[in-house]
Amino acid sequence: MMTKNKNEETKHSSLIVRWVSIVALTITVSFVIFSVVVYQIVSQQSLDQQQETSRNVVTTLDRTLSSIPDELQISNVIPSLSPATRRILKGGPVISDKNTTNNAFSDNLIASISNPDINAAVYNKHGEIVFTNGNVTPKFKPFKEVEKNEIIKRNGHQILLTYQKVYSSVNNKLTGYIVVSNNMTYYNSLMKNLLRSMVVISIIAIVVFVMTSYILVFNVVKPIKRMSKVAQEVNADPNSGARIKELNRDDELEDLATSINQMLDRMQSYIEQQKQFVGDVSHELRTPVAVIEGHLNMLERWGKDDPQILDESIKASLQEADRMKHLIQEMLDLTRAEQIDVQYPHEVTNVYDTVKRVVADLAMVHPDFEIRLDEDDLPQGTEIQIYHGHLEQLLVILIDNAIKYSTDLKQINVSAGLTKKEVNIIVQDFGEGISKEDQKKIFNRFYRVDKARTREKGGNGLGLSIAHKLVDSYHGEISVESVEGQGSQFKLTFPLLSKKKAAKLKKLNENSELPKSNLE
Repeated sequence: MMTKNKNEETKHSSLIVRWVSIVALTITVSFVIFSVVVYQIVSQQSLDQQQETSRNVVTTLDRTLSSIPDELQISNVIPSLSPATRRILKGGPVISDKNTTNNAFSDNLIASISNPDINAAVYNKHGEIVFTNGNVTPKFKPFKEVEKNEIIKRNGHQILLTYQKVYSSVNNKLTGYIVVSNNMTYYNSLMKNLLRSMVVISIIAIVVFVMTSYILVFNVVKPIKRMSKVAQEVNADPNSGARIKELNRDDELEDLATSINQMLDRMQSYIEQQKQFVGDVSHELRTPVAVIEGHLNMLERWGKDDPQILDESIKASLQEADRMKHLIQEMLDLTRAEQIDVQYPHEVTNVYDTVKRVVADLAMVHPDFEIRLDEDDLPQGTEIQIYHGHLEQLLVILIDNAIKYSTDLKQINVSAGLTKKEVNIIVQDFGEGISKEDQKKIFNRFYRVDKARTREKGGNGLGLSIAHKLVDSYHGEISVESVEGQGSQFKLTFPLLSKKKAAKLKKLNENSELPKSNLE
């Protein structure tokens, strides 16, 4: 198992290497392809220039020699060349003061064959040399085409050979061959330097790209590794408070980190809810279970033969069982109230209709109480974001508490009104009241102002805690004002929904397929 974990960690740690390798390989291949294309383009253009140079020499010689009607020989080739050309062939200067009458044609021929890279040779029809302009004579080899270009390598350099057949312009007969060898010194030097420069630039560029890609990838992977580390810590200890630190990136990774932190907070909230639920149930059920167990043990030992004891034990056990049932239901309600945003994200309720209906129902259930309703300041179309069953439950909890803690004056006042952006619901009684110290604790789980009297009235100390959780889940507020001996006033405040937002939520609710749990 440890080996497997180590292997997984190794794989995770090589993510940077893999990403950098992929990026570097992609950039390298792209740059190499680009360099090859550039090299080929420059090479082809330079080669075309060299071929043009060789072509000019061949054309110039061909124009000169095509005027000869017979097979090319030394006797008829040399006289056809200009005096300046003959001087050059003998090692004389290119330009002579006595040769100022040469025409442009002769100058072109002189310029062509005086190029140090150019070696020209003229052969007769039998392959015998009749003219050459240098120490290195291009060799002749038979060819079928009228003109042929060939590139050969000699001592690591490329040499361009151009072959041309010479036809007489007088009788159109083949009289000989021209062979021009171009050493392409500039071309070879250019391509060598270009290749060397490209290799150096490519190496530098690849190193720069690899370093840049490493920095970029590391910048992306680093927060991912942070997230992974936090996830591993939470996985090892679900109660861990480890969270992803602020990334300060303002991008998708920042959003992801925020979402993960929120998810971990919610997960731990659910864990705490579960632990709280188990702890509360274990604590609160201990007493009724002990009572029921005591009565059953007493009946088993001797009480079953005494009808009075049997009747008292059965009634007490049923009472405790009923209290357990209500306690478990309230505990479930409390737990579900902490998950409102998941189960009821888009519910909308009409406050006017709900308040009016609940007050009327409770007034019928408690005919000995006068429950007054004042909703003159609440328009009939007022809506808030809450599940209607939860608003009903809140009103029932507050009115039921008001009834339980009322004394001589059996009157409950319920009022609902609207401010600019809020809806307020107030439940007022004229009973015992709550001390300043107790007002800070009444929303805690299982807290009872007077535990003895609360048990007599059937309370478990969870009603106000459920109300607080429900109101808080719907982004509202619940508060209390009370004076001992004069009564209490509980106030619910919820954000008012605009008609546009209410319509949007209703549409989302209609399209939603989320399952809903009934908290009633």
